[in-house]
Amino acid sequence: MSLTFYMHCNHEAVASSVMRSLEIYLRVVGQDSLGWYRGKDGLWRELDSAGWALTHEEIRGPRFANVDLRGRTESLSYSFSYRGKELEDPLSKQWGYDPTSAVSFLLPTEFLEEHGPGRVRELALELGAELPFSSGQTGLAFHMMSWLSSNTPVFREKSLLHPGLDLVDLERLSNRLGTKIRGPAWLTFLGEPVLSALGGAASLRERLHSPATSVQDLGGNRALVTLGPWPEAGELTRGDTLPHYRELARVLEPWLYMHQGGWGNLTEAEIRRWERRFLD
Repeated sequence: MSLTFYMHCNHEAVASSVMRSLEIYLRVVGQDSLGWYRGKDGLWRELDSAGWALTHEEIRGPRFANVDLRGRTESLSYSFSYRGKELEDPLSKQWGYDPTSAVSFLLPTEFLEEHGPGRVRELALELGAELPFSSGQTGLAFHMMSWLSSNTPVFREKSLLHPGLDLVDLERLSNRLGTKIRGPAWLTFLGEPVLSALGGAASLRERLHSPATSVQDLGGNRALVTLGPWPEAGELTRGDTLPHYRELARVLEPWLYMHQGGWGNLTEAEIRRWERRFLD
């Protein structure tokens, strides 16, 4: 389960909110669920008291932040990642990027099975209440530490067979997403500027007719779209095409992010086919 929020704000404006959201996550999953952090040299080290101090220092630092925490060997599906950006970074402008600060929390599917979807939704809402998000998604997702020759064929097969599975690459998306929206997920959070462009929560609700879909006005030009009581992967061989996900995708289509170029070991054509899995 991936709970990811995109904030079109400079790092220094959201750092304190991200710190509070991490505290909320740890209160729910337990601090011992995270056991490793990635150092500035890219190597993973034990998340001891010194590691936590470095993590807090990085989040509170000026201009930029890059934080990756992951679970211990027996709980690798817990993780926290944050990319704090400077929106007017000259290098990003030079490369044609549109950066956005982004934070992601992972939960194992065992957490969903043990505590139920209501608890996951409560956690997503609690995290979102702390963060000045432009958008956010919570749902089932692939979790890969890196693209390998062994896992690429699995993604090629499963991503098109199960359209409800997302792929979150925070490094890439935080550099390029801007105020665009990722494809629909079980929980889709919408803020500025897209929600206003849609006419607000009430107007969005009128455009979504599936009985499985609900729209909750969160106030402050923010809303949450919930697609059914449980996150769903879909199964195309059984005809489970997730029509409520497709309906939301069509409404959001003008604002959906479409990646330019390859991604990992995939070609641009393969990525485009996957990104349009709810549209074509």
